[in-house]
Amino acid sequence: MNASNKTHTPRPGQYRLGVGMVLLNANNNVFVAQRIDNPGPAWQMPQGGIDKGEDPLAAVYRELEEETSIASAAVDLLASSKDWLSYDFPSDLAGKLWGGAFVGQKQMWYLARFVGQDQDINLETDHPEFSAWQWVPFEKVPSLIVPFKRPLYDLIYSEFAPLVADL
Repeated sequence: MNASNKTHTPRPGQYRLGVGMVLLNANNNVFVAQRIDNPGPAWQMPQGGIDKGEDPLAAVYRELEEETSIASAAVDLLASSKDWLSYDFPSDLAGKLWGGAFVGQKQMWYLARFVGQDQDINLETDHPEFSAWQWVPFEKVPSLIVPFKRPLYDLIYSEFAPLVADL
């Protein structure tokens, strides 16, 4: 059997460890960015993988800067998710992403306030992941996300919305 016809069935429970950030501006709107590798609407909040041996908080600051040029000094951490949150990849993507090694991602999420200026945001990074960005009301974020990530984003919203409402 050649590699192009080979199917991969990941073992249950193989999740890529990652992090994500709900970044609020002064008006409590949330930063979302359009993925550069998706031709349709595919907005998301900054997120990414944890390097081997890396602390999740260090990873989220690194990912934020790699994706948006926002330095940790321009962010005030407010909270983290109570637990790791996960989502599964759709079957048509599971075998393609990261060589089919994962069935989905398990992520720690952080809520933070952006204390910098919009001009500090620059998507033209060393390895661009996004083509556009915007600030949107928190309650609208799940509706902008690709369908397979919406249940995760609903969980993030449910957990952090009460905190945001008190700010």
